[in-house]
Amino acid sequence: MGLTLTEDQIILRDMAKNFFAEKSPVERMRALRDARDETGFSRELWKEMGELGWIAIPFPEAVGGAGMGYAALGTVLTECGRVLAPQPFLSTVLLGGNAVLFGGSYALQHELLPGVCSGDRILSLAFQEHGRFAPYSVQTSATRNDASFTINGSKQFVLDGQVADQIVTVARTSGSPGERDGLSLFVVEAGAPGIAVERTVLVDGRNAARITYENVAVEADRVLGEIDGGADVLDPVFDRATVGLCSEILGSIEEAFERTLEYLKMREQFGVKIGTFQALRHRAADMFGELEFARSMVMDAQSAIDEERDDLAESASAAKARCSDVADLIGGEAIQMHGGIGMTDEEEIGLFFKRLKAAELTLGDANYHRDRFAGLRGY
Repeated sequence: MGLTLTEDQIILRDMAKNFFAEKSPVERMRALRDARDETGFSRELWKEMGELGWIAIPFPEAVGGAGMGYAALGTVLTECGRVLAPQPFLSTVLLGGNAVLFGGSYALQHELLPGVCSGDRILSLAFQEHGRFAPYSVQTSATRNDASFTINGSKQFVLDGQVADQIVTVARTSGSPGERDGLSLFVVEAGAPGIAVERTVLVDGRNAARITYENVAVEADRVLGEIDGGADVLDPVFDRATVGLCSEILGSIEEAFERTLEYLKMREQFGVKIGTFQALRHRAADMFGELEFARSMVMDAQSAIDEERDDLAESASAAKARCSDVADLIGGEAIQMHGGIGMTDEEEIGLFFKRLKAAELTLGDANYHRDRFAGLRGY
């Protein structure tokens, strides 16, 4: 495992940096938020990213992918994080797309994934029913009727669910909420009879959806994985999505830290630059150290995926726990060091603070992943 970028990854990083700086600066994210744009991202830009091959990076060539791995994908996601690019990588690629990849039949994979890779198809994964991440706490039910299933229940915080073409839905076919066994995954058409989709807006301005299922019929050939064995699909999907989210968080905390350093060098108080104050310098040094620690853990988790290591789940939880802690530290320090202006909507540092708060809680916060890590280690 290397903790430095390869030459190819550096080229990809620089290409992504220039692309997002030109076509998706932070101002664009603010404009989408202020307009309450129902899509929440640019379909044209997403399609262009598909043409560049970035969306296809983690998928195999057999379904239109590039097969380049998560270290390569991480360089693009980190640059997304730097500009708060609201593109549907997490919903379509890391959650919905991976669910189809790991659980779908040959027919489903070849029906859905080429469109994902090209940027023409938006997928989402509807799994969360409560305020906090609890992947097995599912009450939504799916009842078998001969060659089909009927789904009833509701989901919330479905990322990009308001614009998805297909919604991968987690439902319980047996057992009780909280049990790992008894979950099943279904590919549901977004416009199917009985589905009600309500657009919601998250604290960072991004769109999600609240989805209600009332006697929604799904054919048996739209099942991902085995009936009652959906957790075997969800676990590797969540691990990869967590690592991808950590890559994005890394970019956001890097940018927030660098902007804060520049502010310390520019802002004057009592006739001197505040960056000369010893207390602020010590705090900045602490931020730098924590940032580098988080970077090494994210790169290790990316390597765990690409090298197919047995400790992927542990590495993913370790990276998310650290990134969540560092997001909280650097996001908070950035606001404090900017002073009063940092609390205003006019100053962009506040947008990073809100995004980091949302990402910190997405797919499990630091406490969730520390507890999971301990359990995986037998404690």
